Amino acid sequence: MKYLKYLPFVLLVGVLIANAESDLFVSHAAEKNGMAVTEAWSRARPANAAVGGAFMTIHNMESEADSLVAASSPIADRVEVHNSVMKDGVMSMMHMEKLLIPSGEMIALKPGGFHIMLMGLKKPLAKGTEFPVTLKFARAGEITVTVQVKDAGAMDMDMHNQKHKHN
Repeated sequence: MKYLKYLPFVLLVGVLIANAESDLFVSHAAEKNGMAVTEAWSRARPANAAVGGAFMTIHNMESEADSLVAASSPIADRVEVHNSVMKDGVMSMMHMEKLLIPSGEMIALKPGGFHIMLMGLKKPLAKGTEFPVTLKFARAGEITVTVQVKDAGAMDMDMHNQKHKHN
């Protein structure tokens, strides 16, 4: 009976250990030369999908601005930085030569905004899998982050009623 007072603590430790591999405890982040890339994720895509997107947060912790100038991944033939823009009721994705990351600022790459476009997928983006994306910054250099594939509806924006085209 005297050990029962430790039971809640033992159970808590057990739950933490059992969940150590869950999304709550896995960090998909990388940092180099004052640039941090965190929360990297993608949506699951059907096996026949040719394109996908990667989303993350980029934090420039340096005293000077930097720019994301390129991206690559072994999972796709072509990887580009894109921005989604609504014009005349039509959502368009525009390729960006560079994405400015101001000094001390955080930029969220997310659905409906800036994102990493994966074109010519070489394998399906299946929920629960991971893949690397290498981001190339003008000042910080290359940073590779692990992207976790989540459910197809993860952080989904209400875009099902909007028209969509790709430039």
